[in-house]
Amino acid sequence: MTDNVDMKEKLLEEVGHVSYKALNYAKTLVKPGALVKEVAIAAEKYLNDQGYAPAFPINLSINNEAAHYTPSFDDERIFTETDIVKVDFGAYKDGISGDCAITIDLSGKNGKLIDAANYALDAALSKLRAGITSSEIGREINTVLLKYGVKPIRNLGGHGLDIDNLHSGFFIPNYDDGSVDVLEEGMVISIEPFATNGKGMVADSDRCEIYSYVETVQPRLNSSRALIKNIEEHFSSTPFAVRWLANGIDSHFNIYSGINELVKLGAIEAHPILLEIGNGMVSQSEVTVLVEANGCKLLTK
Repeated sequence: MTDNVDMKEKLLEEVGHVSYKALNYAKTLVKPGALVKEVAIAAEKYLNDQGYAPAFPINLSINNEAAHYTPSFDDERIFTETDIVKVDFGAYKDGISGDCAITIDLSGKNGKLIDAANYALDAALSKLRAGITSSEIGREINTVLLKYGVKPIRNLGGHGLDIDNLHSGFFIPNYDDGSVDVLEEGMVISIEPFATNGKGMVADSDRCEIYSYVETVQPRLNSSRALIKNIEEHFSSTPFAVRWLANGIDSHFNIYSGINELVKLGAIEAHPILLEIGNGMVSQSEVTVLVEANGCKLLTK
């Protein structure tokens, strides 16, 4: 039993370290004038070349996009000198996922917003240990954000990570939500402050490029049948991007009509781009940690 625990911890550290390296590689690519799609492809290839899969499609959410923006297969968006970019990325191997994020200010005008998320993360980590409640962590995050004159995003936060489960259901709020859920030794969790100068809430947009597999179905459309077969074979354990499925699908219409049918049938779940409801700028800082009796071990380093 001890050997199994040690092997899992070693793999957690390995995947966490590779996740951190991939995040920092992606950071070097985010520059004004760069094509977002090319950055995403290069960052994901970086993991593949080292023998890892992405734990999820790289998120390159910009400005008031808080999360879940990844480019489409025909995306022509570029980064600009006014953008604040959240890079959220992680590696996957043998059921283990890493998850980490940084914010890049291409404008040079949002330093306080970025510092707020970073220092809120530091404050949370300094208090983190087995026996503390998730709401106590949220209180630490919120206190720092308010000192910087910004707000937490109240309906986003950190989460547990389990085998083949990027979001295990254990939630770490970015404010004191009154939860009495207790962190236990051996838990793997992400701490993920989101800061904004907007209203402090996000809502689904009408755009979605990230999905996850739910169950097998028998769809009507030929394009849907080809897609679900591909998804079952290659992406049943991790979220995937529509652009990862584009090979062999001959048109924009066919791929998205197939995706829409699979969503309606409950075969896949949509994860739409999340927008700050007050159109506020958003920053994010995230690490994955292993909860210990008297603290935590940083895995994404």
